[in-house]
Amino acid sequence: MIRRFMVHNIKIGLSVDKESGYDAAALGRVIRMLSKNAFFSSCGKAELGIFKRSVDARDKNAIKLVYSVFFSYNDELNAANTVDIEKLERACKKDNIVITSDGDFRIPEYKGGMRPVVCGFGPCGMFAALILAKSGACPIVLERGADADERVKTVERYWQTGELSESTNVQFGEGGAGTFSDGKLMTRINDPLCSYVLETLAKHGADPDILVNAKPHVGTDKLRNIVKSIRKEIISLGGEVHFNCELTCLAVSPSGNSVKIGINGEAASLETDALFLAVGHSARNTFSMLSRSGIEMCAKPFSVGVRIEHLQKDIDSALYGELAAHPALSRGEYALSCRVGERAAYTFCMCPGGTVVASASEKETIVTNGMSYSARDGENANSAVAVSVNVEDFGNNPFAAMEFQANIERTAYRAAGSDTSAPIQTVGGLFGKTDGVPTNVMPTYTGKTKVTDISTVFPSFVTETLKAGLRNFDGKIKGFACDSAVLTAPETRTSSPVKLPRDDDKRAVGHRCIYTCGEGAGYAGGITSAAVDGIRCALAFLGNNK
Repeated sequence: MIRRFMVHNIKIGLSVDKESGYDAAALGRVIRMLSKNAFFSSCGKAELGIFKRSVDARDKNAIKLVYSVFFSYNDELNAANTVDIEKLERACKKDNIVITSDGDFRIPEYKGGMRPVVCGFGPCGMFAALILAKSGACPIVLERGADADERVKTVERYWQTGELSESTNVQFGEGGAGTFSDGKLMTRINDPLCSYVLETLAKHGADPDILVNAKPHVGTDKLRNIVKSIRKEIISLGGEVHFNCELTCLAVSPSGNSVKIGINGEAASLETDALFLAVGHSARNTFSMLSRSGIEMCAKPFSVGVRIEHLQKDIDSALYGELAAHPALSRGEYALSCRVGERAAYTFCMCPGGTVVASASEKETIVTNGMSYSARDGENANSAVAVSVNVEDFGNNPFAAMEFQANIERTAYRAAGSDTSAPIQTVGGLFGKTDGVPTNVMPTYTGKTKVTDISTVFPSFVTETLKAGLRNFDGKIKGFACDSAVLTAPETRTSSPVKLPRDDDKRAVGHRCIYTCGEGAGYAGGITSAAVDGIRCALAFLGNNK
């Protein structure tokens, strides 16, 4: 079924009539194009909409908004047997029009059995549970952390006092680690389910602009309410969501057709024939328990580094030049990468107008992350600058991988005085050009900080690759490695250091009733891809449930 058509790469200059608007200018250009196309001009009035919107700032003197516009007609163009397909394809080729198909999917009806159990209520577990609930499976969700409201209070208390809860923090609790982030929804995966994820988030309170912006984001302030709204829908469909419930043991039945799980140290008693492990990238004690319980696990590459902060106005000027204050331009964002020998250095999770946040999940450690509120109106821009860590660096062992991360986090804690302060240093200090004390750019870290030689926190290969990356990025964005830019260490939770191998049906290797899902299992990287993987795992189970 032909559902709609797409026109890409429509460029609109910033000088367009402001009253008509940039979106309208893009739509108008497509309307005029269709009116001159012999095939489409005879099809009646098209229904048009903006599919994607981005900024092309490669030429700072001629910045443009770049659009993809979709259009569709009534049913006569939706039924392939009523259309001369060859003629349609020639008409599309004439104006570089792409024929697209319907990306919708149907959720199979649950055929019955035990209630599925989802462990983890981050993006992956949340969307897996939502699909299961819509199928009629009435899932039971177990989340080791607290609900969103209690979680916010607990995290803010940690930021203010240094009092850390190891069960509820920036990593654990309703919404997962993404709840305390910029809420970035960009992903490199090309999956039609990405649209479903965005549409679901918009339905539950996200700005509808996420459906068209090429770099969509929600903001941590809005995410908190969105995850609560999704939880309520799951419950309204017969599901259950339980907080402060940590998976601490599991026992697979002799037949392999079911598994019993234990919560909060109790004996395994809750039985299910479908357990979804969506535990996130920081559940080290859970990974250890799973390994002891016979779940196959291996190490995978990951990255570690620092958070770097600049004045947002300086980033805007570097990216947009004299047009930096133009109302059509969003706050400047960047994504940089380079090779340094056999390693990569790259920026990650860039937060315009954001804050660097204390993100530890274990006592006597320091972990950093970045977040932005929906307005992105803070004075500083921040991002991770990460260095790739290969399996050879820690002996290609999953527990050694976790220890590699944890050792850096403990070293950072001690290096900054063992009082929950995070190590900070300017770029000038890292290169030995200044004393490292912040002057122009003030750190936004949500806890205490102490000027520290950051090179003492990391293995030497990380520090040297980090320096080489900063020099390279300064050639791409003028001033990126300026002496006044502030570094906060360490950023260690860029991705899971382990992988839980699975078969083509998303089930853990050797286990018919256990599904390994999302970022913690090594199959996603970010909110959208984790949510998509949760959906895929739920659909795989429903496909097996016949």
